[in-house]
Amino acid sequence: MPVYHAYIVGLHGRSIGVVQIECVDDESAIKSAMRLVDSHDVELWQTDRPVARFDAPSKRVIRK
Repeated sequence: MPVYHAYIVGLHGRSIGVVQIECVDDESAIKSAMRLVDSHDVELWQTDRPVARFDAPSKRVIRK
């Protein structure tokens, strides 16, 4: 099963934490990562491939 990393983004775009997610595909990983959004943005990656970014205030998804 593919491994994804959801990076919690703090001030100045710096990562302040990471959550490893194992999902069958991008859509499943996106759904899981969306649950992590609170007062910080979240970036979802699979190895060196950006998958999505979730902005905290509006919880908007931007696919890369």
